[in-house]
Amino acid sequence: MKAIAFACVHLGGRRVEFSTKDCLYRGSTFRMTNSRIADIFDEIADLLEFQGSNPFRVRAYRNGARIIRDLPESIHTVLADDSRKLTDLEGIGKDLAEKIQTLVETGALKQHQELLEQVPATVLDIMRVPGLGPKKAALLYKELNIATLEQLKAACEAEQVRQLKGFGAKTEQTILHGISIAAAANERIYWAEADSVATEIRELLGTCSSIEQLEFAGSYRRGKETVGDLDVLVVSQDVSEVMQRLGEYSDLAEVIGRGDTKMSIRTHKGLQIDLRVVPAESFGAALQYFTGSKDHNVAIRGLAKQRGLKINEYGVYRIDGDKEVYVAGATEEAVYATLDLPCFPPELREARREFEWAAKGELPELISIKDIRGDLHMHTTATDGRASLEEMVAAARERGLSYIAITDHSQRVSMARGLNAARLLAQWAEIDAFNKRLGKEFTVLKGIECDILEAGGMDLPDDVLAEADWVLASVHYGQQQSREQITQRILDAIENPWVTAIAHPTGRILNRREAYEVDIDAVFAAAAEHGKLLELNANPARLDLHDVHCAAAKSHGIPIVINTDAHSIDGLDCMRYGILQARRAGLTKEDIANTRTLPQLRSLIRKGRSKT
Repeated sequence: MKAIAFACVHLGGRRVEFSTKDCLYRGSTFRMTNSRIADIFDEIADLLEFQGSNPFRVRAYRNGARIIRDLPESIHTVLADDSRKLTDLEGIGKDLAEKIQTLVETGALKQHQELLEQVPATVLDIMRVPGLGPKKAALLYKELNIATLEQLKAACEAEQVRQLKGFGAKTEQTILHGISIAAAANERIYWAEADSVATEIRELLGTCSSIEQLEFAGSYRRGKETVGDLDVLVVSQDVSEVMQRLGEYSDLAEVIGRGDTKMSIRTHKGLQIDLRVVPAESFGAALQYFTGSKDHNVAIRGLAKQRGLKINEYGVYRIDGDKEVYVAGATEEAVYATLDLPCFPPELREARREFEWAAKGELPELISIKDIRGDLHMHTTATDGRASLEEMVAAARERGLSYIAITDHSQRVSMARGLNAARLLAQWAEIDAFNKRLGKEFTVLKGIECDILEAGGMDLPDDVLAEADWVLASVHYGQQQSREQITQRILDAIENPWVTAIAHPTGRILNRREAYEVDIDAVFAAAAEHGKLLELNANPARLDLHDVHCAAAKSHGIPIVINTDAHSIDGLDCMRYGILQARRAGLTKEDIANTRTLPQLRSLIRKGRSKT
């Protein structure tokens, strides 16, 4: 069947052409997901803003993207229900509804294709440089003919960008620093995004009856915060059937290569998926080898060599003269056992301390999500959240939690309608009344995410903060200040008796913004001295503190609190990403504050206040 139309989608710095007819009829596997629709709407908004289109039109697409991305059900479910219309969704008008319908039915949108033909695809990469956006990218393109990251870097180094109105030398240096972030965003995706793809692949291949074993490997299995590609290992007696099934993946953009035992594909977002079919006797060895990390495997091979063994992806072999005798390889446990080692949790395989722990018999029992009792950072409709107090409580109880803290923004975050003292005290009165109705089975703590002001000090007076059960201090503004300024602001907050914890302590956003300059060792020392907690923000775009810092905090005896920073009911499910990060840091249940019972947590809070 001949293709009747072609879609040209720019994703991950690439333009991918595919036949909409092929998408519709290739084994009936094409499926336009909520995420893909939202991505296209976001890209349309970027392109329209780049062209200087009507701001209201741009905003409509951005709102549409947010609504579709946050929709708790598949858009296909809505379309399949004759009693429902897309326009029933708040914020989706007739025009967007028609475009969503077109995307679902054809896999492409004419307007999107036309915009991509009018604007160089690489310009979208420039928009993702921290400090830039569609408007500034358009000015760079118009005035300096800059259309790629390479051209932008050259122009900054030649000090041409600072000559443009609204830029300047400092902005030029910020852009130069942020180019690497934009480039990295094209190469690696959030672990959470990779997990979504892995789930789809697992479900797809799960329908293949010839598959006997299936596991994912690589940085995804080790839980790294960003993932460059996906490695899939399977045992099957029918290689052809397995590869054919992978070729039916709904998000397949191209088949990169297909051999006797390996097949590589690329998704529309540019993620490469490598499928390897291995024999059963090699499955454990292959899983260990392709999980990595490289440094961990180098150490393993060194230990093997000392014992006259050889380890590779095919198995463990004893060297007997010119011969190699197979010893083990069917399971990872058997591979590690040949070296008298435990089967390390994948998250620990970074050649940091895992071998030291194993030698001492002190391999930690890592934190798991079942250990979490509470979530102490979330927002409601009082500021920029999308669910009410009652809805967040109900959702938390459904997830098995026994307490939460409501921590809406303080007044400095005006764009989120931050709370002043009067509104905050009114919210806390509401929480007090709500707790009386809840009884003893569940407790809502009166909290606040209070900004640390640019000039120092807290955004709300001490007499108000003194009435809180839980105070998170955070830096949202002035992130370009000097290392000394930002560090002192955080140290002052730690010394405030009513502050309980520092939220997302380094301010980074993965693939978008690097951490602000801060003396993290000074922060650790002060937190330990004053009995304050540090947050591991579980939002997959933050994961702040990162794993190395979490391990360092543990060495200082600082309790870590893993919070979701949820702005919606679904946001509460981000807890699992924070757990994964904590496991990479080697943290146990005892290292995490919100694994404690509520009386134990209150005792920890009082201890911090008494120390300050």
